[in-house]
Amino acid sequence: MSVHKPGRLNKNVFLLGLVSLFTDISSEMIYPILPIFLSSTLGLNKAFIGLIEAIAESTAGIAKFFSGWFSDKFKKRKPVVLCGYLLSAISKPFFAVSKTGYHALFIRFSDRLGKGIRTPPRDALIADSATSQTLGRAFGFHRSMDSLGAVIGPLICFLIFPIFKDNLRGIFLVASIPAFLAVVIIILFVIERRPKEENYKKENFLFSLKGLNKEFKIFLLVTFIFTLGNSSDAFLILRAQSLNIPNRFIPILWLIFNSIYSITSIPSGILADRIGKARLIILGFIIYSLVYMGFAFANSAFYIWLLFSIYGIYYGITDGLLRAYVASISQKELLASSYGIFHTVQSIAVFIASLLMGLMWQFIGLKYAFLFCAFISFSAAIIWIILKLSLVLKGA
Repeated sequence: MSVHKPGRLNKNVFLLGLVSLFTDISSEMIYPILPIFLSSTLGLNKAFIGLIEAIAESTAGIAKFFSGWFSDKFKKRKPVVLCGYLLSAISKPFFAVSKTGYHALFIRFSDRLGKGIRTPPRDALIADSATSQTLGRAFGFHRSMDSLGAVIGPLICFLIFPIFKDNLRGIFLVASIPAFLAVVIIILFVIERRPKEENYKKENFLFSLKGLNKEFKIFLLVTFIFTLGNSSDAFLILRAQSLNIPNRFIPILWLIFNSIYSITSIPSGILADRIGKARLIILGFIIYSLVYMGFAFANSAFYIWLLFSIYGIYYGITDGLLRAYVASISQKELLASSYGIFHTVQSIAVFIASLLMGLMWQFIGLKYAFLFCAFISFSAAIIWIILKLSLVLKGA
C-alpha cells in the first residue's frame, strides 16, 4: 500500500474521480434527451414513460442495499465496482438500436442496476484509499469530478446535436465512449485495497427498523411522504418540450440545472453546520413544492428556464444534506444499515411517484400531476415540522 502524504490525494482516489467524471459525462449526455427519444422517436405515452422511470429510479436504490453488504461480506471492492460500471457501459449503446418501449425499459433498468451495484463499494474503496486526514478532501474531490461530468455531458450533447440532425440514436452511440473509458481506467489502474480486519468485527445487515431511534424513524416517514411527490426528472424535460423549447436546447437546460446544483452544494453544507441540517432540508422541500407548482402553471418557455434554475437550488440544498442527516441521527454501529434502509425507502417511494406522475399526466392532465407533487412535498415539510416540535415538547 502506498504511503499517504499529508494534504495529497491518494492515486486511487484521483483515478476513481476520473471514472466518475467520464461516467457522468456519458450519463448526462443521454439523460436530457432520453425522455424526448421515448416520447417522440418510440412514441411512448406518459404512463409508459412513468413506468420506465419508476422501475429505473427505484432499481439503483434497492441494489445499493445489497451490493454494500455483499462487498463487506466478501471483503471485495474493485470486482463489484467494475461489475456495476461495466453493466452501465454495456447497456448505453443499446438505446441506439431499441425499437420498443420494452427494449427501453430493460436498457434503463440495466443502466440503473449498474449504478446501484457500484455506488456503495466505490465509496468504500475511496474511504479505504484515504487516511483520516484526507477523507473529507477525498470525497469532496470525487463529488466535484462527478459534478463536472454533469456539466460537460449536456454541453457536449448540445454541441453535437446539429451534427446528427435530430437523430438521437447517434448521440447515444457517442455517449457510450466515455462510459467505456471509465471501465478501462478501473481495469488497468484502480487498485483493490483490503480494509483492516477490525472493520469486519460486526455485521449490521438490517431488514427491519429494530434498533433505530425514534428520530430516524420519523425521518424515514417524512422522506417517504416527500418522495411520493418526487417523481423522475424526466417529466420536467417533457414539460419543457411541451412549451416548445427546441430539442437541441434541452441539454442546456440540464447544464444550467447541474451548474447551479453544484455551485450551491458547498455553501448549503456550510450553512447547515451553523443553523441545522433539518431546517435547510425543510426549506428545500418547500422550494421543491413551489417549483412544481410553477411547472403546473407555466405558460411560456421563459418560466421553464427560471424554474430549472431554482430547481438546481433545491438539489444543492437537499441532495448532500439528506445523507449527512442520516449520519447525524443514526447509531454508529448501524450506520451502513441505516443508509441501506434510507435508500430502500426512497426507492420504493420513487417507484410509486413516477408511476403516479405518468398516469396522472396521461389521464388527468399535466397541471394536476404537477400540483399533486407540489401538495405532497409541501405536506411532508409541514408534517416534519409538527413531528419535530412534538419531540421537543416531549423532551422538555
